[in-house]
Amino acid sequence: MDDIDKAIVNRLQQGFPICESPYRAVAEQMGITEIQLLDRLKALLADGVLSRFGPMYHAEQMGGALTLAALKVPDERFDKVAEIVNAFPEVAHNYARNHVLNMWFVLATEQPEQVQTVIAEIEKQTGLTVYNMPKISEYYVGLQLEA
Repeated sequence: MDDIDKAIVNRLQQGFPICESPYRAVAEQMGITEIQLLDRLKALLADGVLSRFGPMYHAEQMGGALTLAALKVPDERFDKVAEIVNAFPEVAHNYARNHVLNMWFVLATEQPEQVQTVIAEIEKQTGLTVYNMPKISEYYVGLQLEA
């Protein structure tokens, strides 16, 4: 990532304008063109630097549920299990950790009772135990990259 990419990530985490041309508005604020902004976002996604670009919803406020979950995945199966887990539309994001529970992911469901259903299906498809760690309190930690 160069300084412009880092500035884009930092800027877009501050909010996305609600207007007729939001990408153009952000690009103008940053001193780049709308095409440059869109091309860089596409490249960051294609290169896997960003796993997704989209809104974050408060599932609980919409009647749904969120939970943090983890798996203890044998190293030789890590990529295959990640593929299985990531195929679930309820998986918001998934990441590796240097821990005995080495795969962590967030589930977001439309209804609270779906959390356990999705966990059971992940366990069935992977043959691994899913450790469910539902949110007790919410904290916002903003990521800002140094340019």
